[in-house]
Amino acid sequence: MPTRRSVAALGVSGLVTFALQGQFGGTKYAGTGAAAVAIFAIAVIVGTALRGRKEARTQLVEQETLTAEERAHRTLLEERSRIARELHDVVAHHMSVISIQAQVAPHLVENPSDELKENLDGIRQNALEALTELRRVLGVLRSEHPDNPAVAGTGTGTGSTTAPHAPQPTLDRLDALVENTRAAGLTVTLDVTGERRPLQPGLELSAYRIVQEALSNVLRHAPGATARVEVVHERSGLTVWVANSRPERPAPPSPGAGHGLLGMRERAAMLGGALSAHPSPDGGYLVSAYLPAYPRLDGLGYVPQGPHDAHAPAPDKDGTA
Repeated sequence: MPTRRSVAALGVSGLVTFALQGQFGGTKYAGTGAAAVAIFAIAVIVGTALRGRKEARTQLVEQETLTAEERAHRTLLEERSRIARELHDVVAHHMSVISIQAQVAPHLVENPSDELKENLDGIRQNALEALTELRRVLGVLRSEHPDNPAVAGTGTGTGSTTAPHAPQPTLDRLDALVENTRAAGLTVTLDVTGERRPLQPGLELSAYRIVQEALSNVLRHAPGATARVEVVHERSGLTVWVANSRPERPAPPSPGAGHGLLGMRERAAMLGGALSAHPSPDGGYLVSAYLPAYPRLDGLGYVPQGPHDAHAPAPDKDGTA
């Protein structure tokens, strides 16, 4: 019962006890009213303490639940901001190229019409405005860590710390990433199969970051294990596998557990792909991702299921979709 009701009940019980004892108490026996009220008081005190403890536990569980949800939401926003910062250079490069091409195009045509010049000038102006807005938005994201040199990297110990304005990595730098990971003490093998085709810069960046974060997780959570990285170039996209063997000893506590997987899933979902991360039967861990080369943009929510998905568009003879 609530404390107020318990105290009220104790008061009524004490008044009734002393009233009955004073009016009808036996003359040949000693009164027990004081002892009875004392027992009532002890019961009220114990009950109030137990109730307060129960309420405190309930509030603690609710607060922990809210804290976990807020932490997960904050981590998601941080990962998305980091991905946006990394993609800034890629998007800005394409917008700059569009602007330059629109400016140069009239000089490549003999006697261009006024309508053509006007349309190309409109394209250039729109590209410049989009580039300005992009830089303004990304400037806000970068200002959260203006003095952090690892803003463009993951800072996970695999040699990923780069300057904020350094070129974003591509799959061509996987060999260097594997060498840096080996230097950190992890035995890694790299196997790249399939015909290499030109891929979107954002896709190559996401694939590189997925491999990088997966190897970082092996270093943190699987001491003494060996890792294998496989990159398969398919007609419809790119498949990435990162598997590690059973660790030789328990891993030390890691404060950032789980954030890397969240970032990898965000990158795969951003490209319309899929990512799976789960323990393997031999006691190790397996991370696999499929990134489509031509994601559907019709808003149907299609997520490819593998590199042989029949819904993925096949490239034409010239390599375009």
